[in-house]
Order: sequence, then structure tokens, then C-alpha cells
Amino acid sequence: MKLGQNFLVDRNILEVIVRLAAVSDVDVVLEVGGGPGVLSQRLAAQARFLHVVELDRTLERNLRGVLAAHENVAVHIADALDMDLGSLDPAPGKVVANLPYGVAATVILRTIADLPSVRRWVVMVQREVGERFAAAPGSSAYGVPSVLAQLQCEVKVLRPVSRQVFRPIPNVDSVLLGLDRRGGQRATPTVTRLVHDAFRHRRKALAGSLEIARPGVRERAREALVAMGLAPDVRAERVAPGQFAELAERLG
Repeated sequence: MKLGQNFLVDRNILEVIVRLAAVSDVDVVLEVGGGPGVLSQRLAAQARFLHVVELDRTLERNLRGVLAAHENVAVHIADALDMDLGSLDPAPGKVVANLPYGVAATVILRTIADLPSVRRWVVMVQREVGERFAAAPGSSAYGVPSVLAQLQCEVKVLRPVSRQVFRPIPNVDSVLLGLDRRGGQRATPTVTRLVHDAFRHRRKALAGSLEIARPGVRERAREALVAMGLAPDVRAERVAPGQFAELAERLG
């Protein structure tokens, strides 16, 4: 995880985050990017248990200090992109965080994939990241994160957030993004690979993009798309998340 984060300092937005996440004394929460611990303190006061992951060791002493009064907290000085999230005990059911901008999308997708126990996310992200996750098929923002997240979760931009609630003040806009896991579908490795291949060449038809990644699949892909009720030369950005899962199954 890259160092560097804009920390939340506004009491009101901190309370909004905890309220939107509906954190209660039955919840085990994962916070990625604890920073100075201002959100961590509020989560610890509400949750049954809180896991705080922070990469920056220069913040460790202060973070542990502000959380010392809470016995229901585990501080993990680690890279959330490398650590074994599945080993967290107790297993988290919610992810609530002001995510570092540079890794926000990767953290969201990784927690969806690696933490099936998580049912709810309320996370602060850069506006463009939030819009990509919530984008509908056919829109310019629709892409890999949209498909992989929406295949498994209901995704919604909850509210915009002023730059003034951060220190230092960032030069980008932010939003609170909410995700709620649905039962059933998941992004298997096969589906994930197909989605990445499909969007690798956005100006090409989906079948043509897949052909570049796996020669010989074009005609099978076109036939499968037609069988699914789609045009044989449809572009990836016009295909709904569930249709990618069906296409992956048809192609094997």
C-alpha cells in the first residue's frame, strides 16, 4: 500500500460514516487506513470488535495510544494488499474506512473476494472511484470495478463529501460509497479473468477483445452472446455484470 493519506478531521462526517454503516455492538468491523485514529475511536465505541489496519509505522504509537482504552480492538501494522485478510479473528462483517486514495479500488475488490463474511461496506473514496464502482452499463465510467463489484453487491454512492473535512485538503473530490453483498453470485477467477480481458481493449467488440487475450475464442464468444440475446459485436461496456458470469460459464 502506498503511504500518504488525507485524514478526516470533521466530527460531523465521522458520525455520518458510523451512522450510515449502522455499526452496533454485534458488529465486527474492519477499518483499512486507521491514520490518527479519529474514526477508529468512534468505531471502537460502537462495535463488538474492531480490526484496524495501518501501513505507516510512524502512526503506530499514536494510533495504539488513542485506542488503548478499548479492549475490543486489534491494531495490525501491515499492508492490507498483502496481509492474509482471511486470518482475521473474529471475522469482520463490515468494512468502514477512509481508504487511501491510491489503493481504494483494490482494497474494495480484495475485501469482496477474500472476506465472504463481510456484508456491508461504507468507505470514503475519490469521487471518480466511487462513480466507477456504481456506474451503470453503457456509461463511460463502467468497467472492471463496476462489473466485479456489482456482480456480488448492490453498489451506491451515498453522498458527496467536502474537501474541507480533510487535512491536508486534497485536490480531488470525495464520496462515501456503500456496498451491500447479495447472496448467490461471486466473481470466480474465471469470471474475473474474462472481465479483465473484455475491457482491455475498450474500442473493440467484446468478442474481438477476448480474441486478443485467448486466440481462437472469437466465434465461440459471438455465438454465446447471440444465445444470450446480445448482439455478436456488442462492446463490453454494454454487458451487464450477470451477463459476464453467464458468458464465462458458456465459454468454460
